[in-house]
Amino acid sequence: MSSFSISPGTTLGAVLKTPPIEPLEARILLGHALQLSRVQLITQSERSLTADEANVVSSLFQRRLNGEPIAYIVGEREFYGLPFYTTPDVLIPRPETELLVELTLERLPQGGRVLDMGTGSGAIAIAIAHARPDVSITALDASTAALQVAQRNATRHGARVSFVRSNWFESLPPERFDVIVSNPPYIVQNDPHLAQGDLRFEPADALTDHADGLSALRTIIRGAPDYLAPGAWLLMEHGYDQAPAVRDLLAKDGFHAVQSWQDLAGIERASGGHR
Repeated sequence: MSSFSISPGTTLGAVLKTPPIEPLEARILLGHALQLSRVQLITQSERSLTADEANVVSSLFQRRLNGEPIAYIVGEREFYGLPFYTTPDVLIPRPETELLVELTLERLPQGGRVLDMGTGSGAIAIAIAHARPDVSITALDASTAALQVAQRNATRHGARVSFVRSNWFESLPPERFDVIVSNPPYIVQNDPHLAQGDLRFEPADALTDHADGLSALRTIIRGAPDYLAPGAWLLMEHGYDQAPAVRDLLAKDGFHAVQSWQDLAGIERASGGHR
């Protein structure tokens, strides 16, 4: 791919008028580079870029042209109304995962306990903690790098979350939770989507189980009963076509009120049940 560059002296308005990338993405990157808000980009549209500014903006645009996700370029992504630090060590938080937060909040008793499995950036756990400061939250991940990002995000938002390095239940101390929630890797190995778009840049182990897409879900379902309080819920995100298989796994393992919930696109995105 040929390199892209912006000439010094180009106005902000001109940069945004015919960008080489999507206009919204151009505004985000230009605002990030110059530390300007959307309104400031409009009111300062006649401002000319210095040589240093032109080099920085050109570099950011080139990274996007190379396919790098916006969230990694600017270093953060909004989730449940909160900004989260986002690095290539963690999945980029996505709007459809907010469904898990809503489902958890609906089922949490006062002073309840939550376990977030495979926390990544900590988005789910921290969003819950922000909305319900009365609850106790434990979040685990097998990745030390991911847990470091999650801890930064917890500190950023003053969220009280206990982080544990554990490969699913392996290193988790005995405890009972009112809700176990998880967005585990569920993409089937060799799925062509893994080589497309933003997924090319995200951590593979957080996207795919390197198997049939259900192995992590099976592990969680089988291990959850030892950590669920009476009547507690297990809630999990899964692929767009996996809801029937996940409901079957839950039912066979003795869960009750097994059901699936649709995201805003009308896709059965999460399933769960209680003991």
